[in-house]
Amino acid sequence: MANNYFRFKQFTIFQNHAAMRVNTDGVLLGAWANVDNASRMLDIGTGTGVIALMLAQRTHNVKIDAIEIDEHSANEARRNVALSSWSERIDVIHCSLQSFAQSVSSRYDLIVSNPPYFNQSLKSPLERKNLVRHTDLLPYHDLISGISVLLTENGRFCGVFPYTEGNVFIAQASTCGLFCTQRINVYSQPGKGVIRLLLQFERVKKTIAEHSLTIHNPDGSFSEHYRQLTADFYLAF
Repeated sequence: MANNYFRFKQFTIFQNHAAMRVNTDGVLLGAWANVDNASRMLDIGTGTGVIALMLAQRTHNVKIDAIEIDEHSANEARRNVALSSWSERIDVIHCSLQSFAQSVSSRYDLIVSNPPYFNQSLKSPLERKNLVRHTDLLPYHDLISGISVLLTENGRFCGVFPYTEGNVFIAQASTCGLFCTQRINVYSQPGKGVIRLLLQFERVKKTIAEHSLTIHNPDGSFSEHYRQLTADFYLAF
């Protein structure tokens, strides 16, 4: 049986009741997202709270709101935040993005999300897992609309997507005035296909800065690039 917790260098994530457990996608996003000059941040679909906690570790005196539609996950994220060194800077809110965008006046310099991405695909018998993995309750149109409302004029949105879904999101976001400015093609090993896209969006159209990241070496060990990116978080590095 898998552990009901995941220990990082500066905090621990308990995940007994979360719909989604700590995974590589979230850690990649939390370590990569550009936090420069951001004084207020929003994590959409915080799950266990791992990305919000990573952002807090990387910054000083930054206020982070973390919203989560699944009540059990939101409660677990609150617990993880309360046990951390940054409890006064992170506020976990149980609500949907749609209702949050309509009810708050706050604007954010950085918005991050590891969003649901399955669309019209086979679902799990576990309804809570479907809630956070499938786009039924947060279609890309609603995600993009919410980001457009909540992002400051010079702000950034950073997200992690599978390859096909990420390209769809880039196209849809551009029609709403959010343009991809950074793109990291993530590979599991050299010679394999792209498994994930780390994407940054801004309101101003620019030439896309495109790079690659390979997680594993051919022998299965972690690459030096991945180690450097996540060294402040993983105990093994």
